[in-house]
Amino acid sequence: MTFAEFLEQVGGMGRFQFIHTALLTIPILLMASHNLLQNFTAAIPGHHCRVHIATNGSEYLNASHLLEASDLLKVGIPMDSNQQLERCHRFVDTQWHLLSPNGTEANKTKMGTEPCADGWVYDRTLYTSSIIMEWDLVCDSRKLREMAQSLYMAGVLVGALILGRLSDRFGRKALLIWSFLQMAVMGICAAFSPNFVSYCIFRFLSGMALSGFGLSIACLVVEWIPTQYRTITIACTGFAYTLGQIILAGLAYLIPDWRWLQLAVSAPFFFFLLYSWWLAESARWLLLAGKSHTAVQVLQRVARVNGKQHAGAEITTEVLLSNMEKELSSTKASYSISDLVRTPAIRRICCCLSLVWFSVSFSYYGLAMDLQNFGVSIYLIQVIFGAVDFPAKVIVTITMSYIGRRFSLMSFLILAGLVIIANIFVPPEFQTVRTSLAVIGKGGLAAAFNCVFLFTTELYPTPIRQTGLGFGSTMARVGGIVAPLAKMMEDYFSLLPSIVYGAAPIISGIVACFLPETLNVPLPDTIEEVENRSRKKKRKSEAAAHEKILLQSQEKPLFKEAC
Repeated sequence: MTFAEFLEQVGGMGRFQFIHTALLTIPILLMASHNLLQNFTAAIPGHHCRVHIATNGSEYLNASHLLEASDLLKVGIPMDSNQQLERCHRFVDTQWHLLSPNGTEANKTKMGTEPCADGWVYDRTLYTSSIIMEWDLVCDSRKLREMAQSLYMAGVLVGALILGRLSDRFGRKALLIWSFLQMAVMGICAAFSPNFVSYCIFRFLSGMALSGFGLSIACLVVEWIPTQYRTITIACTGFAYTLGQIILAGLAYLIPDWRWLQLAVSAPFFFFLLYSWWLAESARWLLLAGKSHTAVQVLQRVARVNGKQHAGAEITTEVLLSNMEKELSSTKASYSISDLVRTPAIRRICCCLSLVWFSVSFSYYGLAMDLQNFGVSIYLIQVIFGAVDFPAKVIVTITMSYIGRRFSLMSFLILAGLVIIANIFVPPEFQTVRTSLAVIGKGGLAAAFNCVFLFTTELYPTPIRQTGLGFGSTMARVGGIVAPLAKMMEDYFSLLPSIVYGAAPIISGIVACFLPETLNVPLPDTIEEVENRSRKKKRKSEAAAHEKILLQSQEKPLFKEAC
């Protein structure tokens, strides 16, 4: 018997699987809140230099307290090319003459300006508080905003590298519990950060925790779900992430203060920590880790929850080991990241998936973290960007179930890339069209994310599944870190970021065609199983090519005789 058959024996897709998956899905609702949190906690409000009243106009100085705010801004802040208040400069001397009916800005070149020496005034109509206002991350310090997000993504990257490996060594459940605790503590500490440096440190550690529980949840879900139900189950977890994006917009609207918003999306992880003790460790991992007795206990517990006590009682350590002897004899005691490139089939899978993960994340966060530039309410665009994921993920779930994982991944990647590039040719005044194309592109990337997540768990064998998923997540975080940097290329050529954001998924979509299909294929339990599948496929291709050559050689004499 294979492990999949043991899983069917204890109930298949039974009550346990439904409860277990539901409890693991709830925390995913807040994953989007942390990934996209800086759209709101680091929102950039309207701002200008704090006006100072110089003593070069005594006739106005005595009455300055009677002047309207607009008049003070007129004499203290210059206008930019769009006739908007300059955000980063003010007049050195108060330009009182601009209040005169004959005042003019014709001599603007003679009006000296200087940086905002006394700080800034922020428009608090939409955002009552943000890290931008609190620590003045504008003008010369504006790049610190992107740095904070990049450091968070760097934390997710480090978490994928470290916690993914530890999960394969110490178990999915143990790392899940630790990650919940770390996320709760570090998230709350970030909410009470006294300065920008401590905020970045706590956000970095929160990113590590998010990567840890995200990877553990993925493996715990996939390794307890029968093959035929994996697609729809992963789709449901994807919908939870999508719903989380919409929830974030609602929370941000209701909680305009960044510290309380940070607290609101972090404190619930204490609740997740409490019920995580009920969750079951992966029996696949326990068996391959040499803990067969514990694996039997977990399988029997699952059987009881599913109402299959008698079938569970038939599973003993001896029965499990005798049936899984082949798989166990071919596994190693320890695996490392080098196993991802040690053998040819796994190496090809690793290289292709790495590029796909990087490209999807790179383009996804390039669009999702730039909401303020769409010219509409940031809350509305967040809801739209979240809502588009529902139809996108429904479609990709259908195509994955009936057409295949590989075709679905290729199609959505190439579609997203073409739409992003097409947006380059839409004139800026057609804002609705540009926003619509961006939403379609984001939906395509969200669908590709759903697909590659499932595809990765199905392509790697059990001993290195978490390591492989962790490495893929690492490449995704590299993409997330690089995405804001690509935005800076518009200083050299305004269309370059869009070209890069569009080209990346197109190239990775082409590369995805070299991956093997996994539709209705059982999860591989060993590296040798993956290599054997690859060799069998290669032999079949060679046999088909040889047969074709034989047929062609037989047809040639007939052709000559006919001539």
